[in-house]
Amino acid sequence: MAEKNILAFFNSPDQADKALSQLKSLRIADTSLTRFDGYIGNGSDHIMNPITSDFPDLGYLTLGGDFDDRNAGILAAASVSASGMSSGGPDNKVTGRDILLTVVVEEEDHEQAMQIVRSCGAMV
Repeated sequence: MAEKNILAFFNSPDQADKALSQLKSLRIADTSLTRFDGYIGNGSDHIMNPITSDFPDLGYLTLGGDFDDRNAGILAAASVSASGMSSGGPDNKVTGRDILLTVVVEEEDHEQAMQIVRSCGAMV
C-alpha cells in the first residue's frame, strides 16, 4: 500500500495533541511532533557578564543561537527580538506556527487525515 505524508503546522502543542489523538483512528505508519525556532542551537548555557565575557555576537547573547557563520550571527542580531525592542508575544517567544506535526498515513486515509488536522487549526 502507498503512504502519504502530511506536514501540519500549529500555534500550540495542545492543538497538535488534539489532532494526533483524533488521527489515532486512522492507519498511521509514523508520527513526529516537533517545536522549532528560527535560530539554531541553544546559545549561552550559563549567565555571563557581557562586558567581561567573550561571546561571539548579539544573536548568541540574546536569542540563544549557536551560529557557525559569523555573518549569520550578525544577521540574527538585526532581528527586533535580539534588540529587546520587539512587539512580539509574551516573553518575546515565537507567536506563530512553531509546532510541526508530521504524519505518514495510508493513501486511503490521507483526505480524512487532512480534514482532521485542518479542523484542529493546522496550516498544511
